[in-house]
Amino acid sequence: MTRRYRRGHAAAVLLVLAAAAGLAGCGVVALPARVASAVVKVVPVAGHVAAAPLDAAADTID
Repeated sequence: MTRRYRRGHAAAVLLVLAAAAGLAGCGVVALPARVASAVVKVVPVAGHVAAAPLDAAADTID
């Protein structure tokens, strides 16, 4: 039973990696940078300035 689980686990990992490779050019990859930028922008006064590099990185990924 352990071998069957490991094969299934390995297949699932390969499937996730293949899906990630297929989405490499999509905005899905830039999502963490966009979320971090939105969180940083909440900070008063300096938030937008601090979020500018994150926005630039997300735009580059897109």
